[in-house]
Amino acid sequence: VQLQASGGGLVQAGGSLRLSCAASGLIFDRNVMGWFRHAPGKEREFVADISWSGGATKYADSVKGRFTISRDNARNTVYLQMNSLKPEDTAVYYCAASADSWFGSRRYDYWGQGTLVTVSS
Repeated sequence: VQLQASGGGLVQAGGSLRLSCAASGLIFDRNVMGWFRHAPGKEREFVADISWSGGATKYADSVKGRFTISRDNARNTVYLQMNSLKPEDTAVYYCAASADSWFGSRRYDYWGQGTLVTVSS
């Protein structure tokens, strides 16, 4: 299984970025897909995830209303649209895949290599 994240970069506060994660080696539309981030000096945290069909999503409180997760099952790709970025959003962003059900707890089995997002003030 490979998860290839891209789209990170340097952006000013208030700006936008769109992250992409291309998946291979798994049955994409039978995996919940998620985004996580890891900032320096902090623990890795959940950002957002999306159900198999894309019909259900969940967000961390810190990004609600600013970030949007989506997926294209025909392209085996999940996206994270990030708007109104803040310096505290600076982190390495990782995509991950879970074969567990959307309902209940889930474990993420596969992780991408991460893409760095830096938001300047």
